[in-house]
Amino acid sequence: MTGVSQDELIEMLQKKVQEQAEMIEGLLRIIDGLNQTIKDLTEKLGKNSRNSSKPPSSDGLNKPSPKSLRKPSGKKSGGQTGHPGKTLGIMAEPDETVQHMPSVCHGCPCRNTCLNRACIGETRQVIDAVTTVNVTAHQILVLDCPMRGIQHRGEFPDTIKATVQYGENLQALAVALNTIGAVSVNRTHEIISGVFGIPLSTGSISNMVGRCADSLTETVERIRQELTSSGVINVDETGTRVDGKTIWVHNASNPQYTHLTINAKRGQEGMDAGRVLPDFLGIAVHDCWAPYWKYSRILHALCCAHLLRELAGVEEHHPEQKWAADFKKLLLEMKNAKDLAVDNGKEKLSEDSLQEFDRKYDQIIAQAYLENPLPEITEKKRGRKKKGKILALIERLDSLKASVCLFIHNFSVPFDNNQAERDIRMIKTKTKVSGCFRSLVGAQNYLKIMSYVGTAKKHGISAYEAIRQAVLGRPNFFLLRES
Repeated sequence: MTGVSQDELIEMLQKKVQEQAEMIEGLLRIIDGLNQTIKDLTEKLGKNSRNSSKPPSSDGLNKPSPKSLRKPSGKKSGGQTGHPGKTLGIMAEPDETVQHMPSVCHGCPCRNTCLNRACIGETRQVIDAVTTVNVTAHQILVLDCPMRGIQHRGEFPDTIKATVQYGENLQALAVALNTIGAVSVNRTHEIISGVFGIPLSTGSISNMVGRCADSLTETVERIRQELTSSGVINVDETGTRVDGKTIWVHNASNPQYTHLTINAKRGQEGMDAGRVLPDFLGIAVHDCWAPYWKYSRILHALCCAHLLRELAGVEEHHPEQKWAADFKKLLLEMKNAKDLAVDNGKEKLSEDSLQEFDRKYDQIIAQAYLENPLPEITEKKRGRKKKGKILALIERLDSLKASVCLFIHNFSVPFDNNQAERDIRMIKTKTKVSGCFRSLVGAQNYLKIMSYVGTAKKHGISAYEAIRQAVLGRPNFFLLRES
């Protein structure tokens, strides 16, 4: 270059090289960031209810296969050899009998003679429901008393309150369809009107549901008290729609009782409104959601089924993470050891077994840390170091070891939170079938009835019979038998 010395040229070229090196380094950082973003998005797209904590309702039509974490047993599908099974039995006294002669006998002159000597070759029965409407007229009598010279007037039973009203069976059916059946008020109206030919309006159905819910106030309060004083409960929450807005259903339950409430808040405020956890002093089984840990007076047990799904996700998206498979195996070993002990009538595992599980637990966590060291910080940045979801899971398993393993130390603690998930699952069914609740009061009535019905079913009472007894004003009939 004209007028430029060799030293100046070298300096210019060195400066240019330095600028290009810095540009390349910056581009490499951008590429690394984009690659990590692609990896995170790919992992996020691959998450479902089988390999993460996402609920099954989020899977949509693209259901994961296999959905269950259970391993194939190798047995044929269906009932196994020796299983008693259930089937429709022949009824001794049918309501109607229809006899069928051979087609060749029709028109035969010997038909009547042969018919007198005929025997029954085979019997098959058809069980059908015949819908009839029964109208009962209640009349009060007025009598002239010859002894006192006055008139005595009869009285209607307390359940007869209007000139014309619907009976308890019809009311129970309407409430059952709208709540247990998850059928909307309009469709309930169409079904009952079509089957029975009764002009049952949508307003009447809504009133029936409301009256049934009102009659259960004291019963649901007793259910809450029973759960509050119990030793172990399962808790969970799920979203639904009320008047076009997302609102949260909170569940507290155990094998005997179900308690459901609704609140605009998902966290501690909504849980406090349910009035179970604030007064509870036992063991709560949950999915490790942060607000549950704010209740410091209770013992916490983690749902190991959630952990198995998270570990399955680590295996699926990060096959280099060998510790995840080992931890899954350990959780299942602990579960099988407890199940075997329970089957043999034992109330706890031996100290040797507990110490061996404890050693394996610590060993796997140590291996997990070796496979996932904290990234080195090359630049000064404010805030905490970014760990990533895998390291966050490892630290959670490490710090919450007592809650993860509580089920093998206390046999009253279940391995998973399936009890709460089963008790709250019908909320999603109701939302899918009926759309959304039109009002908060309607949602509260529904949950009050479902708390009662869920509890009744756990006590061996059919849902329809439970609702029928509530309509009759006897909702506590099965609870009274325990007192």
